[in-house]
Amino acid sequence: MTKEQSKEVLSIAGREVQITHPDKLYFSSQVKVTKLDLVNYYLAVASGALAGIQDRPIVLKRFVNGAEGEAFYQKRAPEQRPAWLRTVILSFPSGRTAEEIVVDDAAGLAWIVNLGCIELHPHPVRSADLDHPDELRIDLDPIPGVSWTDVCRVAMEVKDFLESVGLRGWPKTSGSRGMHVNVRIEPRWTFTEVRRAAVALSRAVERRVPALATSKWWKEERHGVFLDYNQNAKDRTTCSAFSVRPVPDARVSTPLHWEEVPDYDPAAFTIFTMPKRFSEVGNPHADMDKFPGSLEQLLELADKDEAAGLGDAPWPPHFRKTKSEGPRVAPSRAKPAAKKPRIKMPLIVVANSPDKSAALAGLERWKEKHSAVRDLLAVDDVLVDSMRGRSSTWTRIRVNLRHVPEDLRPKQETPDPDEDPTREWRERSNKRKAKN
Repeated sequence: MTKEQSKEVLSIAGREVQITHPDKLYFSSQVKVTKLDLVNYYLAVASGALAGIQDRPIVLKRFVNGAEGEAFYQKRAPEQRPAWLRTVILSFPSGRTAEEIVVDDAAGLAWIVNLGCIELHPHPVRSADLDHPDELRIDLDPIPGVSWTDVCRVAMEVKDFLESVGLRGWPKTSGSRGMHVNVRIEPRWTFTEVRRAAVALSRAVERRVPALATSKWWKEERHGVFLDYNQNAKDRTTCSAFSVRPVPDARVSTPLHWEEVPDYDPAAFTIFTMPKRFSEVGNPHADMDKFPGSLEQLLELADKDEAAGLGDAPWPPHFRKTKSEGPRVAPSRAKPAAKKPRIKMPLIVVANSPDKSAALAGLERWKEKHSAVRDLLAVDDVLVDSMRGRSSTWTRIRVNLRHVPEDLRPKQETPDPDEDPTREWRERSNKRKAKN
């Protein structure tokens, strides 16, 4: 096929969208999905997908080499774009601004998918008011080894708690191992206030089911299902409903009715099966905008937590530290408080890679090499961190040797693989600091 032939032009509601390299494989390891297959999937569920992103600025997470390749985040709208695509100017905690795409229709949806956007990442605000979110996002993130049944049990606790404070949650699978519960709220509160409400909610659910749920930010302290309150920080985005996820079976982040949650198999719906479900069931979240709620009761709970001595929970590292926030450092690296012995977790890094599957393969090699140690590890002793660099993500895998006798603990070795994409940038930064 020549360069001129390697494109297809789609007519979508009177607008033409060019799909370049339509036969390029975007999934190839377990299922075969081309770029055009991906576009056609989104067009088949367009009204559902648009309900989650319409009138919202969107971050372009681009997989230009397919789901198995490295992705990068593009906040700024491409200079070469159709005249009919809207943009808005967002400001970020760093003080910088970015002109971001707003998708209004199926043509815009197809256009961003053509850029390599396998999944959709909208901000929780509408274009008319960029400072006041209209969505509280609850991200249930299980640590490795936690069962789907436990994720569902925590989700049902979230549902019950939301109802107790006058809010309605709308569940969907994350498209991976977790679950999201979105809550439509009145756009009256700032990002900081919405996040504060999310912290209070996470702590309340943890108190309800302490053996299953955690609000602890540091991975070495977590167990069970983590309620990631920081997904409500100003520059954070999560995949929206009907998003395809970059996992081998081309799984979809699926909106659910609450009665479906306990018995639902997250692998049941993929790019191949979702169009049939959508044609039969429609969008379970179609009425979400009809039920905006108030955060007043959650913020009152946050006040009570603060009065009881619970300060702000840790923020992501690039945010300014708040007055009531504790030390922003992992407990294993924290300086000891006065007259208290320091307990340092024996953590070692076993793999660094932009390719998560390669990092996990490295973990298996490490376990094979240290088989005696492997059998002493608890489920939550393996920490799989999704690290976010300046424009890309990568996977770091650490092992906590706390359950391994000291004389049996392996020393820190060169990770296998050892492909930290931020290392070069950090080394240059450290050299500049040393000169100054």
